[in-house]
Order: sequence, then structure tokens, then C-alpha cells
Amino acid sequence: MQRDRKPRISRRDFVKASAAAAAAVGAFPHVVLGQASTRPLKVGLIGCGGRGSGAGNDCMAADPNVKVVALADVFKDRIDAYRQQVKEKHNYEIDEKLCFVGFDAYKKLLDTDVDYVILATPPYYRPEHFTACVEAGKHVFMEKPVCVDPVGARKMFAAGRKADEKGLRVAAGTQRRHQKQYIETIRRIHDGAIGKIVAAQCYWNMGQLWYRKREPGWSDMDWMIRDWVNWTWLSGDHIVEQHVHNIDVINWAIGTHPEKVVAMGARHRRVTGDQYDFFCADFFYPDHVHVLSQCRQINGCANDVSERVIGEKGVSNCNGWISTLKEPIKIDCNPYVEEHRDLIRAIREDLPLNETKNVTESTLCAVMARISAYTGRSVSWEEMMESNLVLGPPTYELSEENIAAGVIKAHVPKPGHA
Repeated sequence: MQRDRKPRISRRDFVKASAAAAAAVGAFPHVVLGQASTRPLKVGLIGCGGRGSGAGNDCMAADPNVKVVALADVFKDRIDAYRQQVKEKHNYEIDEKLCFVGFDAYKKLLDTDVDYVILATPPYYRPEHFTACVEAGKHVFMEKPVCVDPVGARKMFAAGRKADEKGLRVAAGTQRRHQKQYIETIRRIHDGAIGKIVAAQCYWNMGQLWYRKREPGWSDMDWMIRDWVNWTWLSGDHIVEQHVHNIDVINWAIGTHPEKVVAMGARHRRVTGDQYDFFCADFFYPDHVHVLSQCRQINGCANDVSERVIGEKGVSNCNGWISTLKEPIKIDCNPYVEEHRDLIRAIREDLPLNETKNVTESTLCAVMARISAYTGRSVSWEEMMESNLVLGPPTYELSEENIAAGVIKAHVPKPGHA
């Protein structure tokens, strides 16, 4: 009886197959050759609000052997709410002994044996918390943005370099960089699908975002932290907190950050906080490439959340459509889960992953534009790298009328008078 013979593979075929596999891994960081490790990982969550609880659930959705086991937050009610959510959704209880409350709660969490930490507090605290994580030798997933001022950005750059020295893995919440459709589209852009990029636009125009009215018994600090997304010192303003996603895609596509920016903006409709309602910026990239940036949070206006790059040979939205292709690129995935899956794989398999530089550059671009809009000045990257500007808790005289209404009279920057 003649045995079945396996087909012979030539050296040329083997090289081709190997190259194709390597290309797949390069294009899709989540692709694994061979069986991945499944060792359990313990996660600590610092910041248990809406985004923090969402990130905690996403990391557990990414892998069944990953569990959130420790919590830290300024407010106990947020910890209690997430513990209950975990009990109902994931069918286990987080030990109360591993739940820490207060402004120093993050330090206590870092003394536990968690493998990686999720940072999801308001962005003002990110440089301090990330630096502490690196010093403690913890791998990190951090939400964007990662700072609110130039000094914070430089702290992030320094901590990112230290993370590399210590062999730590760091992922950021700029989830488009983990979204397969974006990854493949930008790979093709980098491979020349539209030629050299000569201009671009990016937008995050939407309606009013959430806000919290002040409740009896809350201190100024309590209110601001619970309403953090409306306060510049905590969020960086919405061009930093939200529009950073679109700016990050443009930096990714072009391959670098802008050299300077001229921006404008104003406040007309916001009912709380001290931020602007809209920004419009002209970013100056190398080789005379200009990028138009718009972001707005006003109800009843045209909405648009997108990116667009224009090349010498074509145009792309960076997210599946390239004008030079006959068919759009369609690859489904949940990027909020993929970003954790990529980090988990990097930790387990000792693969390089450190997104600190990318997310910090994109955050600083947005900070740069905010400063330009607030002051009416042209602002350069070099200025940001030397600036001593540090945001901190503002001092307000809150009138009884404004407190009762749940709003305050915002101290809004006036261009030309800053």
C-alpha cells in the first residue's frame, strides 16, 4: 500500500510564505504565529468612572484569563458601583481589601501584585500616575489624552523612555491604531496607494457632551472631578480630550507631528465648566503640508467625525476607503477590545509595545492648538518643548445663584489678552 506523500515545499515557496506571514503580523499587531500563552493576568483599575469601568470590561472581554482584581478612585461610590457591575456581569467579587479610596489610592494599588494597570482618571493626573506605574514596574494601559499641558507632556515622554529601559509594555486608548480597518488602510497609504500626502483634514463635530450639575454637599473639587470633561485643567478642553483621536490618525498617516499651529475658537453655549464650544486650527507639517482641524460640541449643527488625507495620486479617509482602489477595505473588529488584546499578547510573549511617544505627541499637538486659540498666537512645537505652562485647580468665587443653578460664570480666555 502506497503511503500518502506530503507535497514538497521549495525554498522559494517557503520564503514567500514566511514573508507573507511576517507582513500579516506587521499589518495587524494582534495576529499571532503559533499558540499564545494563556497565563492569567491580574489588572488594577485606577479611575472607576464610565471610561474606566468600560476599559475594565474591555480587558476582560479580550481574554478569559484576565481579571480586574484591584480598584482605586477618589470616590467610594464609583468603586462600589463597579464592584457591583463586575459581580453581575462577570460573576465574581473584587476583594474589598484591594479597593482603595482617595487621592493617594493609586499608590496603594501599585503596591499590590497586579500585572498591568489601567489609567482612566481625568487626564490632568495621567503624568503623575503613569510615572508612578513605571517606577513600580507595572505594564500600563492608559486612556487618552495623556496630559493637559507642556510640562505634563515632557513628563510623559520621560516616563515612556523609562518604560522602555525597564522592559514594560504600554498601550494607549487611541483605539484607531488597533482597529484593523484603519491599520490596513494606513499601511497601504504608507506603501504609496495615494502617493505623497500633500494635505489633510480632520473633524470631531458633534452635539453637547455630558455634564454634571453641582449637588448639595459637594466641594468645589468634588464637583469639578465629577464634571471633569468640562474643565480645562482636568481634561485639557475638548480639542485635547476628544479631538486627539483624529489628530492622532493624521500624525500616524503623515508619519510625524506638526511644526506649528494657528487656531481659533470661542464659547457661546456651554452650561458648565470653563471650556470653549469650538476650535478650528491650521496645523503646519513638514514639507509645506497643511492640515485643517475642526472640533465642535454644539447641538443642532452639522456633525462629522472623520479624517481625510490627500495625496498626489488619490484621497483616503484612513478607514477603509482609498480612491485608487476598486473596492473599499472592510475588516470588522472591536478596537476597544483589540487594544487590550494587543497589550495582553505583548506582556505574555515579551513583545515590544510602547505607545507613549505617539499618544503624547498627538496630545501635545492638541494642547498646542488650544493654547493658540486661547491666546490668538501662532504656537510652535519648539515652544511647547520649552514651555513651563502647568495647569492646576482654578480658583473661582461661586455665587449662590450660580451654585443653585448648577453652573458658574466661566473664566474664558480672550484671544489677544492672554
